[in-house]
Amino acid sequence: MDYSNGCFIGRVWHNEKGGPCLIKVKDGFVYDITSKEIPTVRDLLELDDIPSYLNHSVDQKLISLENLFTSSLQKNSDVRLLAPCDFQAIKACGVTFAKSMVERVIEERAAGDPKKADNLRNHIGGLIGDSLQNIIPGSEKANEVKKALISEGLWSQYLEVGIGKDAEVFTKAQTLSSVGFGAEVGLNPISNWNNPEPEIVLAVNSSGVIKGATLGNDVNLRDVEGRSALLLGKAKDNNASCSIGPFIRIFDNSYSIKDMKSAHITLKVEGKEGYILNGSSSMSEISRDPEDLVTQTIGRHHQYPDGFMLFLGTLFAPTEDRDIVGEGFTHKVGDKVTISEPNLGELINFVNLSTVCPPWNFGISSMIKNLSKRGLI
Repeated sequence: MDYSNGCFIGRVWHNEKGGPCLIKVKDGFVYDITSKEIPTVRDLLELDDIPSYLNHSVDQKLISLENLFTSSLQKNSDVRLLAPCDFQAIKACGVTFAKSMVERVIEERAAGDPKKADNLRNHIGGLIGDSLQNIIPGSEKANEVKKALISEGLWSQYLEVGIGKDAEVFTKAQTLSSVGFGAEVGLNPISNWNNPEPEIVLAVNSSGVIKGATLGNDVNLRDVEGRSALLLGKAKDNNASCSIGPFIRIFDNSYSIKDMKSAHITLKVEGKEGYILNGSSSMSEISRDPEDLVTQTIGRHHQYPDGFMLFLGTLFAPTEDRDIVGEGFTHKVGDKVTISEPNLGELINFVNLSTVCPPWNFGISSMIKNLSKRGLI
């Protein structure tokens, strides 16, 4: 990807500086822009005009982009990419692609019989048109679909948040726990059926203003959540189970929220045994407006004084068999996961057990002590 056209910011770990650095990308290099005025990503996202600030910021050249990506793919490098957020809460939205959810329920109800699935699809399609596309959650049409699904015995709590008026918004990971480009992503060893979830992630400041976007992997334990929706926290929030990066692309004249809404995300999983899985997720098919999802997250009902990162959900749900017929896809330790989008870059991670991934030990107190020691706060 050509990073010369756009405004990209993020974070790196720098051994020589003894901690994380706030960075910008310019002319094929990465520059340290950490200062007492703006020591964190949180502070940067609070600015009204981020591009203008970056154009005039005092900076120090650290490393070329090429070398940064290379070093980030190696363990214990002196300079490596971190998740491009710091003090923000990490939130996520589920079931935001209604078409995908309704189709999945229909297929489950049909028990693999395509004729039965067609009958169900035609029955529901008679209420909403010739397809299950373009269902607006909470709309009159969505209510008609809900009635049809109830009459077929198909209604579930997932469909309620899929096409009901209220979005599902949950805490994906703890502040500062997300991993970045090149890091291992973790699977809780209690799971035997899991998958990546490639998504767009919004960077939102404390006023609820969307300042930019990046890529994320909302690692999911399908068997754990499938047992009970009340196990969502256990299925979603584990050591290294949240990856974000490589950079946040700030909205400016070259890239806007309109561009983000037309993003096409691709996914590639490469197993050590030679297995390859390709998938994609198009933001044009999302059922809920991203700005509405932000409004449902922050407002008079809930404040985020340090802002938040918001995963927008995915259309991707792998069903093809990997090893055993009928058991579908699941990760294996060592899988290489690449999530990419032409305007946001490429996020690469490697799958391991959450009990084996490097433990998370640099939290809020560590961050504050580090910034203080470096004279930044």
